[in-house]
Amino acid sequence: MIPLKDNIPTRTFPIITMGLIFVNIIIFIWQHIVLHASAGAMLYTYFGLVPKEFIASFVSRHDLLPYNIMTIFSSMFIHGGFLHIIGNMLYLWIFGNNIEDRLGHTGFLIFYIVSGICAALFQLFYDPSSEVPMIGASGAISGVLGAYLVCYPYARIKTILIIVIFIKIVDIPAVILLTAWFFMQFLYANVEGIAWYAHVGGFIFGLLYAFIFPAGRRTGRAVKT
Repeated sequence: MIPLKDNIPTRTFPIITMGLIFVNIIIFIWQHIVLHASAGAMLYTYFGLVPKEFIASFVSRHDLLPYNIMTIFSSMFIHGGFLHIIGNMLYLWIFGNNIEDRLGHTGFLIFYIVSGICAALFQLFYDPSSEVPMIGASGAISGVLGAYLVCYPYARIKTILIIVIFIKIVDIPAVILLTAWFFMQFLYANVEGIAWYAHVGGFIFGLLYAFIFPAGRRTGRAVKT
């Protein structure tokens, strides 16, 4: 399922959402196009969050603690490939602008960052011995998806549905699309190369945040634009 757009209009220009997309794309271009391939690959090690090193900095290497805390934030802006960043930025644009509209610009930025932190910590505690750098914005974006599910369950998401060789564009209610997305994280949890439980952690945080702080939530059904 590849979402294309939703039918929820926004009241304000999503400057933070656009800014996050811009920064992520600029960093991606710098890493994969401007830098030499070997130098770009080293960014994963320097700016990715490595669970084993993070835990070690708390236990014995206290001098490395500030650096490892920094990687929680820097890892949100490093992506592994074209499909990785395109997928993340697509989801951020479709769902992020409405959550920014709901929370306000500053509130959304804080929410996005905290979602990323919670997602990273969830994955870190799930697999603390991993030496593979965690990278990507999907943990923070998962928080956005969780909040969107609570705030706009009846929104209609125009989606490319791919079943084997059949491709069709359909409108899917957000509650179905995002619930299916969430459970797919568990279905593919054993597939290596993706921090699936970071997605789970971010999503759960977004759900809880939207339930606990519902102020300003519009509960009416979606309208088409």
